[in-house]
Amino acid sequence: MKIQIINGPNLNMLGIREPEIYGTLTLNEINRRIEEHAKPLGIELSFFQSNHEGAIIDKIQECFGQANGIIINPGAYTHYSIAIRDALAAVGIPTVEVHLSDINSREDFRKISVIKNVCVKQIWGKGVHSYLEALEYLSK
Repeated sequence: MKIQIINGPNLNMLGIREPEIYGTLTLNEINRRIEEHAKPLGIELSFFQSNHEGAIIDKIQECFGQANGIIINPGAYTHYSIAIRDALAAVGIPTVEVHLSDINSREDFRKISVIKNVCVKQIWGKGVHSYLEALEYLSK
């Protein structure tokens, strides 16, 4: 099984960016924990992060015929990127939307996800465990 992890804008700043909300782990540390969790499940992972919407869309499209699942933390694009939503719908790959923080207990605009309806699951508010739970879900 091959799963693509896609992280959107500002996630490269984890560990620095608002640690009281997003925690102190860096994106590299989160990726290492995901890799450790994937090994016993026999899952092959690829990681991608971009601050650019078009690059994220390109990566989603590259997954067609290559990945069995996608775990995506679209960052702020969650709330308004119809283009990312349409790319996920187009490839038809089971996708789990994840967020480190509890988006439903934050600002009103963060409660809106334009991509959740093309995802098989949405997981939020569990820090790195949001990714691990998504991995478990897609492995079944």
